[in-house]
Amino acid sequence: MNLVLAVIAFAIWAYLLLARGAFWRARERDEFWAQDADPLRWPDVVAIIPARDEAECVGKCVASLLRQDYRGQFSIVLVDDESSDGTSEVAKAAAISCGAEERLTILRGAPRSPGWSGKVWAMRQGLEEVGKSAAPPERLLFCDADIAFAPDILSALVRRAEVGNCVLVSLMAKLRCKSRAERALIPAFVFFFQMLYPFAWVNDPRARTAAAAGGCMLADRQALLHAGGFEAMRGALIDDCALAALMKRHGAIALGLTRGVVSLRAYPRFGDIGAMVARSAYAQLDYSFIKLAGVAAGMVVTFLVAPVVALFASDVAALIGLIAWIFMALAFQPMLRFYGRATSWGLVLPLIAAAYLAFTLKSAYLYWRGRGGLWKGRAQAINSAGGEKA
Repeated sequence: MNLVLAVIAFAIWAYLLLARGAFWRARERDEFWAQDADPLRWPDVVAIIPARDEAECVGKCVASLLRQDYRGQFSIVLVDDESSDGTSEVAKAAAISCGAEERLTILRGAPRSPGWSGKVWAMRQGLEEVGKSAAPPERLLFCDADIAFAPDILSALVRRAEVGNCVLVSLMAKLRCKSRAERALIPAFVFFFQMLYPFAWVNDPRARTAAAAGGCMLADRQALLHAGGFEAMRGALIDDCALAALMKRHGAIALGLTRGVVSLRAYPRFGDIGAMVARSAYAQLDYSFIKLAGVAAGMVVTFLVAPVVALFASDVAALIGLIAWIFMALAFQPMLRFYGRATSWGLVLPLIAAAYLAFTLKSAYLYWRGRGGLWKGRAQAINSAGGEKA
C-alpha cells in the first residue's frame, strides 16, 4: 500500500510540474508584459471602490490612485457600503491632500438587496453611477479599499487591455508578508491559487480556465454590460473569479502577478488568515459535501502522503515518496523567492497545506452553522438547513 500511495503522489507532482501550465514558475507577471507599444488613444477610466468599514486603509488606496501618471481621463467612485467608521471622510481627506477632490465621488450605498453578496451589490451600484454620465468611461478599474498602487499601474493595465484587446485585465496584489503568520502561510496562498487557476491557461483565449484577483481588475464597461452585468453573478462570494468567467465568454482576459499593487491588509495571527480562507473556501466548492470530501482526499494524497511515506516507509516506497516531496519543495521555490522567503520553507509545504485543509473544513462548518461567508459582520452564504444572510 505504501508503494502504491508513493507512486500516486509521485505521479501527481510529475503532472503538476510538467503539464499544468507551468503555474509553479510564477512567470506570468506584469514586469514581463511588452512595454514598447502604447495604445492609439488612452480611454477614459473610472475606478470603482466598494468599501465597508475601511477607514484604516482607504486613504492610502485613494491617494495612490489619484497619483497615477495616466495620460487619459481618470476619476474614482467610492461606494460606501454602510460604513460606521468614517470611511468616506478618510477617503475625502485623502483626495483633498492630493489636490484632486473633484476626481472623487462618494456614493452612499443602498441597503443590500436580497440575493446579493455585499461586495457585488456595491460594485453594481458603482457601475450604475458611472452609467449616468453623459459620456460613460470605456474602462472600469474595480479595486479593493485595502490596496495601494504604484504610479504606473493604471497605464500598464490599460496598455495591456488595449494592445491585447482584452475585456478584463487583472493583477494579483502582492500580499502583506510581515507577521509570523503571514510569512508562514501567505506565499502558499498564492501558490495554491496558481495551482487551481494556472495563469498561463487563464491568459490563453482557447482555454476555459478563468480567474482574476479582486483587488485590481480593469474591465471593459460595454463588454461587462453585454455579459449581463453584475446581475449575472449577484450571489457570488468569490466575485473576482465569477467576473472573470463571465467576461471570458466575451473576449480575452489577462491575469498576472505584480510588485506594483500591494495589499495593505494585515493578518497578524494565524486565525486571521484562517478566517480569510474560511470566508469563501466552501463557496469555491459550490457548498457540496461531495466536493469537500474529494478536495480533502486530494490534498492529503497530494501534500501529505509523500513526506509520511518518505519518513516512515522503507525501501522503494520511501525513495519514491522522498522524490515526490523534493518535487513539491522545488515547485514552491519561485513563489518563495517572489515573497523573499527562505528555500527551506519548501520542505514545510505539507504542513502548510494541512493548515489550509483545516481552514477549508472550517469554512464548511461555518456554512452548516449559518455563518458562511462572514465579512464585516455579514454572513453572506445561505445554509440549505436554514441559515440566512445577515
